[in-house]
Amino acid sequence: MPPSSSLRVCVLASGSSGNCIYVESPETALLIDAGLSARETLRRLAAAGLDPAKLRAICVSHEHTDHVAGIVQLHKQLGIALFANGDTARGVKGGEGLPWNCFTDGCAFAVDDIEILPFPLPHDAYAPVGFVLARGAARLGIATDLGMPTQLARERLRGCQTLVLEANHDETLVHSSFRPWSLKQRILGRQGHLSNETAAALLAEIAGDTLQQVFLAHLSQECNNLDLALHVVRKHLESAGLSRIRVLPTHPDKPSEFAEW
Repeated sequence: MPPSSSLRVCVLASGSSGNCIYVESPETALLIDAGLSARETLRRLAAAGLDPAKLRAICVSHEHTDHVAGIVQLHKQLGIALFANGDTARGVKGGEGLPWNCFTDGCAFAVDDIEILPFPLPHDAYAPVGFVLARGAARLGIATDLGMPTQLARERLRGCQTLVLEANHDETLVHSSFRPWSLKQRILGRQGHLSNETAAALLAEIAGDTLQQVFLAHLSQECNNLDLALHVVRKHLESAGLSRIRVLPTHPDKPSEFAEW
């Protein structure tokens, strides 16, 4: 990464088929979640021009398969450290016996020169968290599965220059889909996923003078589409006088562009 950059991020995959975020400093690199197979994760890293030998850790947000599918094999192949809170570590299928480093929500820890602060999020998992990663003044906020923006989430994400934020669905498309009503209730509920409109409103509320760019993450393939999500969020930010903020896409099948700051 350029020597002037403090942090660099690339969303290797985002969506119900797998989630994985690469974060790099001049000294180290780590993954937030590993929801692809180990083979596909290594392929995405190569496609983005990244060296897996630099990876030092995987930090897990929650135990759902689309966030942990590659954990076991990546640890076996690369020998990298695994971080999760205790409930999540116990909930990872096949993760019994792995050498977990268990963090406490709300207590910061470090991976080399990157400080990581986990904070709880409302989602239908054992103990889901978001993360704020910091190196010096550079801050990255990640919240990819949450049913509603809590006050704590607002406080943690405010002040970040870059965010990876869920914009999962369009509510009209959810209601008109052929999904079972029970699944619609789960998605729209307080422990489900953020809609485009809710994500846009949250961004306008917390942007301040600091936020430079946001990746829209975890888009539903059935109840959303990339053009719609980008349009809704950009229009809302423009209406709030925040058109300076870059709104960046993520993809289920290829890495995103890089953000550096």
